[in-house]
Amino acid sequence: MKIQKKDIRSLTKEQLQDFFISIGDKPFRGKQVYEWLWKKGVHSFNEMTNLSKETRKKLEEAFVINHIAVDSIQKSNDGTIKNAVKLFDDLVVESVLIPTKTRTTACISSQVGCSLDCKFCATARLKRMRNLNPDEIYDQVVAIDKESRLYHNRPLSNIVFMGMGEPLMNYNNVLKSVEKITGTEGLAMSPRRITISTSGIPKMIKKMADDGVKFNLAVSLHSAIQEVREQIMPFATKFPLPELLEALQYWYRFTKRRITFEYIIWKDINDNQEAIEALVSYCKKVPCKVNIIEYNPIDDGYFEKAENVSTEKYVSVLEKNRIPVTVRRSRGKDIDAACGQLANKTNS
Repeated sequence: MKIQKKDIRSLTKEQLQDFFISIGDKPFRGKQVYEWLWKKGVHSFNEMTNLSKETRKKLEEAFVINHIAVDSIQKSNDGTIKNAVKLFDDLVVESVLIPTKTRTTACISSQVGCSLDCKFCATARLKRMRNLNPDEIYDQVVAIDKESRLYHNRPLSNIVFMGMGEPLMNYNNVLKSVEKITGTEGLAMSPRRITISTSGIPKMIKKMADDGVKFNLAVSLHSAIQEVREQIMPFATKFPLPELLEALQYWYRFTKRRITFEYIIWKDINDNQEAIEALVSYCKKVPCKVNIIEYNPIDDGYFEKAENVSTEKYVSVLEKNRIPVTVRRSRGKDIDAACGQLANKTNS
């Protein structure tokens, strides 16, 4: 019977040091290996050139490195790059590099498929296969950072957990990945440049606040009227808007960081005055800003992008009420890389 080797990246630095002690080697080797795995992001033991061949052979015999591989790359006319990322078990997720004049942002996935059922999102139509491990999330960032340097001559500046999956349904692994991304022994990125985007799970939002996280929070809202939100996002029946609001107020009380509400406007769904007034009322109850996102069709027919005049009305009323608002134009639509379009078409 073949013995299953342990993924070495599931070990802490202390556990690596213990391993070297157990084979009669110096514990500082553990620190060297840890640096190769996380700071330098190598995917094979042979790349660990400050270790002897004998030491590398012992590592090879005891462990594996279950790394990702960028299986294919699609480039948009606007400079956006979409990666089909193959995992060690041959499942595939997608991640996206979004460039602007001032920054490059990585949109990364946290689950294979998704745990939720947002009707407007292509990813929600895929069944959730499994959560991504911390190293698989980390690897997506490393890959996109390399692409940012290669194609745009600058390092990755921002990260959003807005790819496939609901990050708060993979809470522990997401937080561990952020620790590695922000840690001095990892990529040393500022947590202020990372945004976790959630569909709104009150209990987990409070837990983030309790855990003292330093990153930003975005909530996929789309309606501040409960019945309408349930039509758009059926799981919202379990998480009513008042309960979500209470969790967001709790978040702000502990973190002092305002929330971003992500908001898509659809024709005949939330493009009316009642929807605008409900949003304004909701926004006034917690420090926030509104990010209006252009709708990207997913071959459905039920959801239709609202007229530009509806967006203009939203912006006008929000600004009049001194609620910060931006309108985000979609990037990468021609390669199905825009918000809500990640559906693994390369693997479906």
